[in-house]
Formats: sequence, structure tokens, C-alpha cells
Amino acid sequence: MKKAAAGMGLVLGFAILAGCGSNADTAKTDTPAATETPAKTETPAATETPAKTETPAATDAQTTASIVNDNDAFLNAISAKGTWIIAVLNDMTFKQDLVLDGQFTHKDAPARKIALYAQDENRKVTARYTLTAPKLTVTSENARIQGGTFKGDVYVKANGFQLVDGTIEGNLYFSTQEQMDAFKLEDGAKVTGETAVKAE
Repeated sequence: MKKAAAGMGLVLGFAILAGCGSNADTAKTDTPAATETPAKTETPAATETPAKTETPAATDAQTTASIVNDNDAFLNAISAKGTWIIAVLNDMTFKQDLVLDGQFTHKDAPARKIALYAQDENRKVTARYTLTAPKLTVTSENARIQGGTFKGDVYVKANGFQLVDGTIEGNLYFSTQEQMDAFKLEDGAKVTGETAVKAE
């Protein structure tokens, strides 16, 4: 009987050791599962640094350009909901009158620009475009037409209008004498018709 009890004690002892061994093994395999410190690599997934790059993009919204190649996009870009600069990619023709509307800023100053040209990385003009409409009314302060040709009459109702390295094939009218006196043709710009003060 004593031998049987001793034998049973040995069997139980081995069972306990084997159980501890398997627990230690699973504990060891559980530890790598706990080394799913890829949860720490999920902290970089809290690379909500994209969210931080979105913040500058939001502040740049006022200074971004509308690059347009169709009439609907152009009309949206020159509206009060558009952008400070409107860069066209081709000639455009409108049968209706156009209005450059809204107040925009660029480098903390009022500005608006219709860019009728393309340029390379060295800012050398590579193409010039023609925008045709019966009339363009400018109500945005410090607006300019640059680099190409506007075919039609331009009516300026805001201060600081400029024509830079471009042509107005038509008349240029200002709403006040002061606006006309401040106007200059820049970089070889020209107006083929009259430049005068004219109330609409």
C-alpha cells in the first residue's frame, strides 16, 4: 500500500510539474502576444501629423490658385467664392459679361489676379492665352490681368487695378479719376482702345 501511495505521489508530482511547465510555456507564448507593442506603433498611427499638415493647407486656402480650363470653372474662380489667382490653361470665350468679384488677400494684402499665361519652373512664360467676353467688370481691390490678352471692354470699380505684360483689346474704363490716375501699364502692357473715366 505504501508503494502504491508513493507511486501515486510521484505521478501527481509529475502532473503538477508538467502543468507548471505548460503554463510557463503558454506564459512565454503569451508574452510575445503581450509584445504586441505594435500598439506602440499605433501611436505613430496617431500620426495625426496629416491633421497637422491639413492645418497649413487650410490657412493656405486664401492663397491657392484656381487652375481652370473650362468656362464653368472659370466663372466659379472669378466669383466672390473663388480664389485670389485664376490661372487659365487655354483660350476661353464667353458670350455673357464677366465680373471679377470679392475681396481676397495674398501675403496679407488685398490682391486678385487673372493669369492668362503658362510658365516653366524658372518662371519663363511658355504660352499666352486669350480671354474673350463682351465686358469684364472688376470689383476686387488690387486686381490685375497678366500675361495674355483680354478681348472686350474692362470696367474698373475698385482701387489698384493693373495690366501687366498683357493686352486689353478694347476699352478700359475707370469709375473715378483717382483710379485712372493711379493706373500704370507695366512690362509692355497695352490697351488698344481708349482709357477713360466712365460711369456705368
